[in-house]
Amino acid sequence: MKRTHGEGNRSHESYESHRSNRTNSTHRTNDPLPLIGSHGGYRRLKSYQTAEIVHDATVAFVARFIDRRSRTTDQMVQAARSGKQNIAEASQASATSKKTELKLTSVARASLEELLLDYEDFLRQHHLPLWPKDEPQALAIRKLAYASNRSYSTYKTYVERSSPQTAANTLICLIHQANYLLDRQLAQLERQFLAEGGFTERLYHTRRHHRDHP
Repeated sequence: MKRTHGEGNRSHESYESHRSNRTNSTHRTNDPLPLIGSHGGYRRLKSYQTAEIVHDATVAFVARFIDRRSRTTDQMVQAARSGKQNIAEASQASATSKKTELKLTSVARASLEELLLDYEDFLRQHHLPLWPKDEPQALAIRKLAYASNRSYSTYKTYVERSSPQTAANTLICLIHQANYLLDRQLAQLERQFLAEGGFTERLYHTRRHHRDHP
């Protein structure tokens, strides 16, 4: 799909870096991987943090610009919520099912892509411009990703006190950032799955290890 905005901050996401330490130098090479792997901790994920901002901003956006009786209101809020919730559920599911973690993360990505289209439709139907990636306002929004303690409050003025054009384009910038982070997360999960397998493989290797090393 053609992207018209920046794809997020490449130095801004390290997918649960504690996972990469599972096989550090203190871990003996003949030890099995933990049966119950690292899981949870989704609030530390940049993808979750960004999706949470998107959800809060979408609730404020539809309250301002979409008829609350319209089906679009519910659809947009549900898509935003699905993005956030599925990232959290995927993180929890990672303890026992890499397959489920991958699936739920993919659902989150798909939900945010659906929401992205809703905002692009809003601009097109209201004859408002979609900011190009080098638009000064788009650059300003993207730089906010570096703000410390970033939350919805960081973007509140753009969503609640600006024009519909600015509000919609702000959300589009945020969704592109969230999607970029989720794409990286999915790629990392795929590599982990290929390297470590899922719960069934870990269970097999753990049982075999305990049998061979009583």
